Amino acid sequence: MIKRIGHLALTVKDMEQSLHFYCNVLGFAKAFELHDAADKPWIVYLKVCEGQFIELFYGGLNKPAPVDKPIGFNHLCLEVEDIHAVAEHLKKNGIALDVEPKMGKDTNYQCWAKDPDGNRIEFMQLMPGSPQLNS
Repeated sequence: MIKRIGHLALTVKDMEQSLHFYCNVLGFAKAFELHDAADKPWIVYLKVCEGQFIELFYGGLNKPAPVDKPIGFNHLCLEVEDIHAVAEHLKKNGIALDVEPKMGKDTNYQCWAKDPDGNRIEFMQLMPGSPQLNS
C-alpha cells in the first residue's frame, strides 16, 4: 500500500538561505520548482536521492506571495501505489480525509489526512511524466 517516504515539506523563512544550506552545505540538488495559480514561485523541490525529495515552501522573507502557514514543518508525503485504495483504507479505519483524491499541479494524484496529533500527511500516487519521476 505505502511504497516509501516521497518527501518532507518545510515552510522556510528565507528561501535563499535555505537553498544555500540544503544545496551548498548538505549537497542536495535543486530538482524543479512549482508555481502557484498566479504563476508565482510556490515550492522548490530538492532531490535527496532517487525518488525522495525535500519540498521548500516560500514563507517569511523573500516570499513571492502571502503564506498563511507557520515556518517549519509543513507535511509528510507518503508515496502510494493506488491513491483510491489508500483513501478507502483510511476511511474504513475511521480516518477522515481533509482532501479527497485529486490531481495536483505536478500531475500526481494525492489525498490528505491528519495523524492523531494533527500533523498533515499527503498520500501521493506518482504518475508517468511527473517532475518527480523525471528529475
